[in-house]
Amino acid sequence: MVTLHPEYVVDEAQHRKAVLLPVAEWERVVGELEELDDIRAFDHAKTGPQDAIPFEQAVREIQAGYGK
Repeated sequence: MVTLHPEYVVDEAQHRKAVLLPVAEWERVVGELEELDDIRAFDHAKTGPQDAIPFEQAVREIQAGYGK
């Protein structure tokens, strides 16, 4: 869990309108969100069809793609 030290920007009625975070904390938040996106993409990929191909075939297909 990321520990945050937010500061709030408020309007004249003291309603919170924005949040300020130190840059290092913001970068950790962004990193955590990117990791979460990766996990969700992996989970989504695992729900699809799971057609296995031999490793050697996968390598050939990848190498063929580099020549394009």
